[in-house]
Amino acid sequence: MNKGLKPRTSMRTVKRRTNTGLRPRQRIGKYKIERQIGSGGFAQVYAALDMIEGIRVALKVPFDNLVDEEMLDLFRQEVRLVARLDHPNILQLKNADVIDDRFVVATLLGRETLDDRLGRRLSVEKALLFAEQMIAAVSYAHDCRIVHCDIKPENFILFDEDVLRLTDFGIAKVARITILGSGTGTIGHMAPEQAMGKPSTRSDVFSLGLIIFRMLAGSWPEYPFAWPPPGASRLRNKYVHPDFIRFIKKAIEPLPRNRFKDAVKMEEEFERLYPIALRHLKKQKRSR
Repeated sequence: MNKGLKPRTSMRTVKRRTNTGLRPRQRIGKYKIERQIGSGGFAQVYAALDMIEGIRVALKVPFDNLVDEEMLDLFRQEVRLVARLDHPNILQLKNADVIDDRFVVATLLGRETLDDRLGRRLSVEKALLFAEQMIAAVSYAHDCRIVHCDIKPENFILFDEDVLRLTDFGIAKVARITILGSGTGTIGHMAPEQAMGKPSTRSDVFSLGLIIFRMLAGSWPEYPFAWPPPGASRLRNKYVHPDFIRFIKKAIEPLPRNRFKDAVKMEEEFERLYPIALRHLKKQKRSR
């Protein structure tokens, strides 16, 4: 990523258009569109071939009807936020530019999202490996005073060798700045206080806890998130150590003050429990 990358796009260079999508085989700058792979509240995401470098990339392109100065500011913010972050579990940007009157953000193309991966059987060992990487990514962001605000399986991209990378900082804010609006995030993956417009680092912790529970129990906790949620009994059936179950419970406490302060504290506790959880799992499997 070019650390000096700071798009200076204005509405004079991004024109309104009626066609909101890109088509397979369509070319936009040096990229050849292959297929659409996702769609969110702000943008569509495409798999494309970089015809200069010969590599496949993911292109995020804002919806045409949403392209105004406010929307462009959000994408400029995403570029500048991610340009500050240098971590193996955070997806780096390759390019951000105005191409053919469109604002385009390019990243490396992963195999699939964590949401896709959750559609298949996931071992406890693999779930713990993914949890370690997810927490590490958010811990690093929190240490940089950035709250992601949209932690969900779709925003973790899986690469070769089971490497997960966090993406989509489009609605993240610097923690010291007041976060405006209410309900910013994704319903079903956000903390109760975030749905009320009061997100914090503890809200990202809550969302991480939900995903870890889902990976181990096979189902999602639901509002009002009273413990034990449906499926909690499966944690013990899968030989999850009691201390690790308490770790998950603390992460998804409905009251923010009862959770980990941030993902940095969460990571410290996870690192202590990870070897304990693995030894417990191996011991239980041998005793079957």
